Parts: sequence; C-alpha cells; structure tokens
Amino acid sequence: MASARLRRALVSCFALLILITPLYLQAAEKPRLRADDYVIDAEIFPATHKLVAHAKVKVTALEDISVAVFELHNGLRPTKVTNAAGQPLSTERVTQDSTIRIPLPAGLPKGESTTFNFDYEGTLSSGDDSPVEGLKLAYVGDGISYLLYAGRWFPTLGYGTNRFTSTINITAPAAMRVVGSGTPVQKPAAGGKTVHTFVWNKPSFPGTIIAGVFNETTANVGGVTIRTFFLPTKKDFAPIYAETAEKEFEFYTSLYGPPLSTELSIVEIPDDAVPSTWAPEIAGLASRAISEKANYRLLANAIAHQWFGVSVSPATRDDFWLQDGSARYSEVRYVEHAAGSAGFEEATKDMAVGALAYDNIPLSSAGKLEMFSPEFQSLTTDKGGMILHMLRWDVGNAAFDRIMKTFTTQYAGKAVRADDFAKVAQSIHGDNLVPFFAQWLDGTGAPEFKNKYSIYRVAKGFRVTGEVTQDLDLFRMPMEVRVDTDGQPEMKRIEVVGTKSPYSIETFGKPRRIAIDPNNWVLKNSDDLKVRVSILRGQQMVAQGDYAEALKQFSKSLESNHSSSLAHYRIAEVFFLQRNYQAAANSYRESLNGDGEPKWTEVWSHIQLGKIFDVTGQRERATNEYRQALQTNDNTQGALDEARRYLSAPFKKEKDASGR
Repeated sequence: MASARLRRALVSCFALLILITPLYLQAAEKPRLRADDYVIDAEIFPATHKLVAHAKVKVTALEDISVAVFELHNGLRPTKVTNAAGQPLSTERVTQDSTIRIPLPAGLPKGESTTFNFDYEGTLSSGDDSPVEGLKLAYVGDGISYLLYAGRWFPTLGYGTNRFTSTINITAPAAMRVVGSGTPVQKPAAGGKTVHTFVWNKPSFPGTIIAGVFNETTANVGGVTIRTFFLPTKKDFAPIYAETAEKEFEFYTSLYGPPLSTELSIVEIPDDAVPSTWAPEIAGLASRAISEKANYRLLANAIAHQWFGVSVSPATRDDFWLQDGSARYSEVRYVEHAAGSAGFEEATKDMAVGALAYDNIPLSSAGKLEMFSPEFQSLTTDKGGMILHMLRWDVGNAAFDRIMKTFTTQYAGKAVRADDFAKVAQSIHGDNLVPFFAQWLDGTGAPEFKNKYSIYRVAKGFRVTGEVTQDLDLFRMPMEVRVDTDGQPEMKRIEVVGTKSPYSIETFGKPRRIAIDPNNWVLKNSDDLKVRVSILRGQQMVAQGDYAEALKQFSKSLESNHSSSLAHYRIAEVFFLQRNYQAAANSYRESLNGDGEPKWTEVWSHIQLGKIFDVTGQRERATNEYRQALQTNDNTQGALDEARRYLSAPFKKEKDASGR
C-alpha cells in the first residue's frame, strides 16, 4: 500500500474516478444519429503496435442531419470512408474530442437508415492519443493487447447509451487467445495467424476485444459457464476466481433474475489499463487484482454490470446512476452476503464518502458534467449506490428486492430513464416516493444531524424525550434511533421532517447512549465522513501528480480530526514521494500515535519508516521497524511479505524519470 508497487495500485484504483479531462457544464447534446449494427474486420500486429481495420456501420437518423459525427481514437486515422453505394465521402478529424465529421451532401432525413464504410489504421502503443486523457484504453503489443469499447477503437456513437449489435472478426497471431462478446469461431489464416469471429445479436455494448498468450480454463457450474484467461504467471489462481465468480453470479441471479447470457469470461488485463472493465460476457481485471486471495469486490462489481450495463443501460447520461450506482450497490450487497454486517458497514461508509466528495450538482443533471470526470464518476457510482441503499431502508428489504427484480426483468435488453425506475418502485411500494426521488436526485448536499435529549424516570423504567435537528428545511426520511441501556438496546424508527423532529422512546434499562442512524442507512455529513472525504480528494490529487493540492486536502481533514492516523499517513506518503524523508518520517510517527484507524496504518507506517532508514543508511534502525511491522501480524495488502522482504535485503529507492 505504501511501496511503489502498492502506490501504483492505489493510483490505478482511482483511475476511473480521476480521469484527467476537462469539466464542462453545458447540457449533453441530444443524439442525432444511432448506430444499429457493426461488421468489423480488424487485424492486430503486436510487434509494431499496429491496428488495421474496416468497419461497416449501419445507422439510423434520429433527426434530420447534414453531418455525421463519429468518435474514433486519435491514434487511428481513416484512409477511406464511403457511403452505402461505395461513393467516397470527405472527412474532417477533430482531435480535441476524438471525433470524425462526415459531411452528407444529400443529408439524411429523420427515421431513415444508411451504411457507412470505414477503412482506418494506426499505432496503439500508449495512452497519449486516448479519448480519455490519462488512461490507456486501447493498446496493441506483446503480452496482452486490449481494445476496450471505451477506447473508441472503432467509429462510435452515443458512448454508453447507444445499444448495438455486432459481428467482429479479429485476425491475430495464432499463439494469442482472443476474447470478445459471443461464442468465438476460429479459422486459420495465412502467415501463422487465426481469425476469431464474435457475433453478438442482442443490442448491447459488445465492442471490447482482449488478446493475449493466455492459459484458458473452463468451468460449468449451476448452468453457468465461466472461463478464465490468465497469463501463465497467474494461471494457478484461475480456480479461485472461477469459484468466486460462480458464487457472485448465483447471488445476483437470485436478486435480479437471469442476465442476457449465462456465459462469462474473466480476463486478465495489464495494470496500466484500468482496474476493471466489463462487456457482454466479459469481466476484465487488472493483473495486480489477481492473486491467491481473490479480489471478490472488484470482481463482484464487474459481474454486476452483466445486469446493469449489458442488460439494463442508461438512456441518457443523466441516467448513468442506474447503471453504475446499481453495480456499486450490488457489490456492496455481495459484501454484506459474504462478509456480514461488519464488511457491509465499511463498504457503505466507502460509498457514502464517494457520494459526498463532489455533491454540488443534482444527480438528475449529471449529464452536464464531463462523463469521465471525478465529479461524474462519484455522483453516478457512489451517490447512485447510496440512493438505492436509502431506498432499501425506506421501503424495506422485501419490497426493495421486488423493485430491483421487477426493474431488471421488465427492462431487460433496454435503455432506461430514472423515471422508469421510479415508476417501478412506486408501483411496488404503494406509498408516495416522489419526495424521496426529488430529494436525492434533484437536490444536493446531505444533512448533518444533531440530537438533543432528556432522560426521565417513569413507572416502568425510563423515557428519552429528544429532538433531532438538521439544516435542510425540505428534508424528509425515516430514521433509526438506538438507545443503549444497561440491558438490551432499544430501537425505534422515527420520521425526520424538516429542521426539527421530536421523538420519545421508553426503555426498561437506564439509557447510556443515544445514537441517530447507527447503522448508516441515510446519507449524512459527520466529522468522520468529512475527514474521509478530504482524504479521498487528496488521494485523487496524488494520482494526478498535484502534491501541493493533495497536502491541502489532507491537512483539511486534520482540522476535523487532528489525531486521524489515515490523514497523517497520507501526508507522509506525499512527503515520501517527494523524497522529503524527514517530514515523511515525522508524519508516519504521527500516524502511529494517532487514533489507529484504519488498523493497517500501523503496520505500513513501520514498513515505511524502515524504508526511510534504509535509504538514509541506517540499516539497524530499518530492521527494527520491519520487525515491529511483523509483530502487528497484520498482512493487509501483503504487508508482512513486504516486511520480510526488506529484512532480507535493504530497500532501495527507485530512480525517477531524471535518473535520480
């Protein structure tokens, strides 16, 4: 977690939240053209990082248009574009937004369909020309080649909202196994190559291709076929990932009904891509996430997208929370199923932190944000997940499960809007849910609760008379109040309406402590969450390389909790990255002397102090720190293995780009 290896892992874990792209606030443009079907013939040349392709794209005009605009990776250039009759069309490349503009001399009336033919090629060797700045989403090379749908390696319309069918033919070296959406058909080709054909005839998002010298395994359990495609160094972990995937698949099927397909390929992708990716029948995981102990949360999220994304998808960018928020909450629910209440509570807190990180625009207007910005990702993923979490609390477990299953089965294979989900929820719950959705979709911010109460002795024990106050005048939610007593705690559900809400609870034992929303069912501000929000923002700044702003965010978190071990630890990390070893050592010691939350800060602070002593030539002090790390018996993120490693041989700092 603190070593260079673990730091890189941390940076990538935030990759989807911190894509370095400009933020704009204008409303998303209404789509004017829809892609219906693709026939793509592509060949990859790993030795030269080259892609050569031809794409036949059937489209339908949603409005009268005179110019067709497609997205295409800036590393790829069209060599020829023709219309359905084979007549050449002129093109204009706009690199600022990775698009190609095609003037249509005769226009295309609303409702009419036509076909465009693209010949294009280019080199995909880095993330420099990526449509999402800072992320390598399309790469051709030795080891693993990957062409993610998000990389726009083929002419794309309506990313994430335009469902389409496809036939994709990939020519690759015969030694490579190729993974795509649909059962592959393989034919030998000249020059020691193989053509892999993938047909996907259910409108969805089948545009991801991953190729590598993989070891393939197949397991058929409970009607589900699960394949793993791991590099030889990871092949021993295939059984545990297949077993974990089968359990998650079964769990989600019980909640949401069958997905569009009961086949799934778990595919290894390089660490310099994204932490995970998904497509029909595909769950891609970064190599670092594949180990002896399965990263079941990351896998659960990727598999949940077989329902939310592959099957049910957003109709507009404003509706992306229905996809990514549902996948996030599905992940949290699986944590609850697999790890119990403690794991569920921690996962819920993580989700709440993300929901509050950038809550300055209504979720119903998220489409006004740049889609790969931290703001958009936090809102749609974490606040979207929290809305489902709160709806579950509001309507009850049984009704919530019926809502989710009805929604996923009724809209299977379709694009949906928030109103569609609200109508399903309303029809099943019965009571008026308009205020709930208005509050959490159309509003911003979260309440900060305060509790004033008095305790009275009564004939049968005690009475707690109190008042919950908060700062949002229009707020309305059911809340839980727990009274801890000398005996059994007393729980009561109350309705919090407006800024002041009185309550009265009678107990047999003497009240010792009163807690509002003790199980964290409602999104709210608190000192603890403020600390974690500032730390999250700081970590995002670190991932962007903005250390000065990161230190400001970490320092801000200390204003709420000066003894936060996590805040001191993150500050120490920044100093360590800057090679300010004395300041880093001071902050690691502050972390050790702090509140000890989370627990892993202790073991990793000792390891980092050991590294500092090694770098500064104090080997005896370094080994002492590594031994103290071992004494914690905490192996979070392989901490004990790291400590043993540097007990055997001193830590040596890595050289930076300048050779220092």
